[in-house]
Amino acid sequence: MRMGFIVNPIAGMGGKVGLKGTDSVLSEAIARGATPVSPQRAADFLKELKSAMKDNSLEILSCPGIMGEEEAKSANMAVQVLPIKIGRETTAEDTKRAVKLLAEAKVDLIVFVGGDGTAKDILDALKARGVELPVLGIPSGVKMYGGVFAVNPSDAVEVVLAFARKEAEIRECEVMDADEAAIRSDTFAVKLYGFMKCPFLPMRIQGSKQVSPETVDEEENQIAIAKSIIEEMQPNATYILGPGTTVKCIAELLSVPKTVLGVDIYKNGKVILDVDEKKILEDVEDWQNTWIILSPIGRQGILLGRGNQQISPQIIKRVGKQRIIVAATKNKLRDIEGGVLRVDTGDMETDKMLKGYVKVVTDYREWRLMPVQ
Repeated sequence: MRMGFIVNPIAGMGGKVGLKGTDSVLSEAIARGATPVSPQRAADFLKELKSAMKDNSLEILSCPGIMGEEEAKSANMAVQVLPIKIGRETTAEDTKRAVKLLAEAKVDLIVFVGGDGTAKDILDALKARGVELPVLGIPSGVKMYGGVFAVNPSDAVEVVLAFARKEAEIRECEVMDADEAAIRSDTFAVKLYGFMKCPFLPMRIQGSKQVSPETVDEEENQIAIAKSIIEEMQPNATYILGPGTTVKCIAELLSVPKTVLGVDIYKNGKVILDVDEKKILEDVEDWQNTWIILSPIGRQGILLGRGNQQISPQIIKRVGKQRIIVAATKNKLRDIEGGVLRVDTGDMETDKMLKGYVKVVTDYREWRLMPVQ
């Protein structure tokens, strides 16, 4: 099998620093202390893939430098480097040129490390060539609303193995167009951009995000959940509030503002809006009396690692699994693929700590146990 491999080295850098993306704000992200995310996730994927494919039946074609070659070297994986030049700061055009060469080389599968923006660039390049190739994303952006991504690098390895054995179904998966400027202004602006062929393996592909329905029943369910959680809140505790309309409903009943797409801190009747990882670490004084309130992403079921990277592994470990409050309406839980919640924090130790079961508040004084994978 011939596999094309593309790394977007700046994808996801805006997450922990609260920029909700990296498009057009790379300099600001770096100024806030952002560090690359993709290279390590790419190396983790390649290391695991090399270990799994012991018969050397895989040929990998990749980009020079930080777009694949360096990550392959760190994983001791042999790759054929594409004859293109890239600058110190990579661009969408670099990705598109790589796709063109991979299509000409007749690879069987393109695997990329990035987010929704990278998926769009690959789709554009394939359309320009008039070809269709199976594409698989390794999530490394901030949000990943599209359905072309594996849940994490390890799941991506399983999908590639199944594809190589011709055991993976090929499906048309959604590529989403997210307006990051609007999202940074706390406006959800995501639309369907197109479709790409994707190798599909149940429970290994995350699927596209499903928006919560704006119905009376859904709103009443959110209010009931909020009332139940507020009754249990400790008066002197600190609460880290994750994104989403369900968590926003809690803030509304507390009569404080809330960013729908950001992370906020609530304490003593006051709120600090749209915080990043650094601000959380600076402002939280008593980690033993700090709680995190989250709601999973619709349909995907992902609790941590999508759009809330400000709540980093360092913060999660300090708070602990027992003080994470999960809220989800009955409709949202019913529609989550596979009936399981997922985490992808980028830190294996943290993910392992979070796995098992978690109590999810589903109505007023009602809850159910949900498995976390």
